[in-house]
Amino acid sequence: MSNDPANMLREHGVQVTAQRLAVLKAVSGRPHCTADEVAEEVRAVIGAISRQAVYDALGILADKGLIRRIQPAGSPALYEDRIGDNHHHVICRICGKTVDVDCAVGETPCLSAADNSGYEIDEAEVIYWGTCPDCLAATRSSAGD
Repeated sequence: MSNDPANMLREHGVQVTAQRLAVLKAVSGRPHCTADEVAEEVRAVIGAISRQAVYDALGILADKGLIRRIQPAGSPALYEDRIGDNHHHVICRICGKTVDVDCAVGETPCLSAADNSGYEIDEAEVIYWGTCPDCLAATRSSAGD
């Protein structure tokens, strides 16, 4: 597969537009971003773009497998361009910082459910919640005041 964004779109049957290219580039440059953050990045590059156009582009890119949408409970959807593997995420409960986490053991152990109820499982989405090092340090330093 090509690394050129326009060719990537074509290879996935997606019409190449300046808006879609800008959205793809924004997600690539800022993993785990929200649609609003993507819109900010895109506006800085191409100027005016409607919120709906950003959502439409994100939807098409996610549906075609060019980006991944993760939807943590109680949080807005996040977008990233790390696709094609079955990694997970850890999210800070305080600041919302999100980072990738590889599967703990083996290649994709989480795809072997104890009971798959007849489903053919092709993806598992695991989200670990906790407190990031920066927020831990801030909490500890303010507790010592």
